[in-house]
Amino acid sequence: MAERGDGTDGGGSERDTCAARSRGEGESALGTASRARRWLLVEQPGAWGSDALASSGLPTVVADRLRALARSLPARVLLIRRTRRTPPDGPRSVYVGWSGLEGRWLEHLVLPDLAELLTLDLAPLGDGRSVGGTPVRTPLYLVCTNGRHDPCCAEYGRPVASALEQLVGQRVWECSHVGGDRFAGNLVCLPDGHFYGHLDPSSALRVVTAHEQGQVVLDHWRGRSTLPFVVQAAEGYVRAAIGLAGRDDVRFRGSRRDGDRHRVRFGLSTGGEVVAVVGVSERRVPEGLTCAGTGRITPSFELVALER
Repeated sequence: MAERGDGTDGGGSERDTCAARSRGEGESALGTASRARRWLLVEQPGAWGSDALASSGLPTVVADRLRALARSLPARVLLIRRTRRTPPDGPRSVYVGWSGLEGRWLEHLVLPDLAELLTLDLAPLGDGRSVGGTPVRTPLYLVCTNGRHDPCCAEYGRPVASALEQLVGQRVWECSHVGGDRFAGNLVCLPDGHFYGHLDPSSALRVVTAHEQGQVVLDHWRGRSTLPFVVQAAEGYVRAAIGLAGRDDVRFRGSRRDGDRHRVRFGLSTGGEVVAVVGVSERRVPEGLTCAGTGRITPSFELVALER
C-alpha cells in the first residue's frame, strides 16, 4: 500500500505506535476534534511530506497562497487525493465549506489549473457565505492518510478509506493531517464537522452508515470541529446519558467556567435544557502524543454532574 512513497505498509498492524498504544490503553477520543469552521480542500495527487503544503509538489506560489488563506480567513486547509493512483496533471477538485452551528454547507469547484487559486475570491468564506461553487448536497468524508506526518495516519487510515470507497464511492477522499495522530484511523464528516477516531474498516462502515442516516456513533466520536474541546466532551456526556443519537438532537447554548470546572448548557430535541458540569485536568503521556514523541500533556475531561 506504500505506492505513494509515504513510508508505511498500510496494513493496520499493532506495532508499538502512538495509535496502538492509545487503543491498548483504552484512551477516550472524546473532546479532541480539531477546531475548524471554514474548510478549503485542494486536490493534489501523489506523495505528501510531513508538511503537506510544503512537500507535495504544489507550486510554491500556490502553497504560499494556501497558507495565507489559512491564516486570514481563517480556514482549515487540507490536501485531498483519491484512494487510487490518479494522473498528476489535469483539472483539480476544490471544496469550500462552512461548519458553523447553523447553516452548514459545502461547495465544489473544478479548476483546470491550480494557479487559479491565486485569483479565486474566497473572501466570502470568512463570513460563512457562498463562494459561488456548485452546492454539495450529500456528506463528504475525509480520511487522514498522511503517513509522512505520522506513520499511524497511513497505516490505519488507508484501509479505512478503501473500505469507505466501497460504500460511498467518490464521496470519500484521503486527506492530509487533521490532528490527533494517536486516534488514527481518523475520519472527518463534512459539512457537519464531526470527527471520528480509532476506526478500522468495520467500524468506519458502521459510522458512515449511521452518519448517512443522521446519527452519531458515540463510541468512536471525537466531537464537532465548531465547538471548544470541553464543549465537545460535554456534548458526548449528554448524548450518552440521555440516549440522543441524532446529529442535531443536542444544541450548544452557552458555557461558563468556574475554576477547573465548566458548566455547559445544551438544548435538547426532546424539549428543555440540560447543563453538563465537566471537570478539566491535565494528563501526562510519557511516550508522547505522536509516533515522533512530540507533546506530553493532553487535557482530560470528567463528567461531574448533569443538571436538568
